[in-house]
Amino acid sequence: MSAATNHAISLANHFLIAMPAMADPYFARTLTYLCEHTSEGALGLIINRPLDFNLATLFERVSLPLAAGAHQAKYNELPVYFGGPVQTDRGFVLHRPAGQWQSTLVVTSEIALTSSRDILQAMCEQGEPSDVLVTLGYAGWAAGQLEWELSQNAWLTVPADPEIIFSVPPEERLPAAMQLLGVDFANLSEVAGHA
Repeated sequence: MSAATNHAISLANHFLIAMPAMADPYFARTLTYLCEHTSEGALGLIINRPLDFNLATLFERVSLPLAAGAHQAKYNELPVYFGGPVQTDRGFVLHRPAGQWQSTLVVTSEIALTSSRDILQAMCEQGEPSDVLVTLGYAGWAAGQLEWELSQNAWLTVPADPEIIFSVPPEERLPAAMQLLGVDFANLSEVAGHA
């Protein structure tokens, strides 16, 4: 194996846009934020599939009382998302600023993914971090799997915009990511890569 195949381009901090032909029901019409991409595989969160409950319900389920006040209102109504089909019983918090937590994957200087309970406690008690997207589960790819899927035109990729993750309503995230590429999702054909 040559050195070139060992050092592939990392797509961490990119969006994966599911192509219209995506048959996998977990990923059809999804926008996934890629948190890690190495030669060992990739990890991401689907960011446009809200579940039918919100953070207030999640905090109740994990026995963390949300302190009354400004941050209670800030978090209460935020939806919890289906982050992917792996470990759907575990919570993952995509957030900015990155901060210091027990179990964190730093994606960029401002965005991180944390899976430890201490971040939920901080959200309840201090209302921090300021921007959060909470999922149950994540999307994972084995070594070479994502590259193969990309070669099969299953995904479009584009550098991520944090505003789409944290400020755009869930139903508008996929079209907003498409706009970064200058493409209207409604006009995207079933077959990509043929000009």
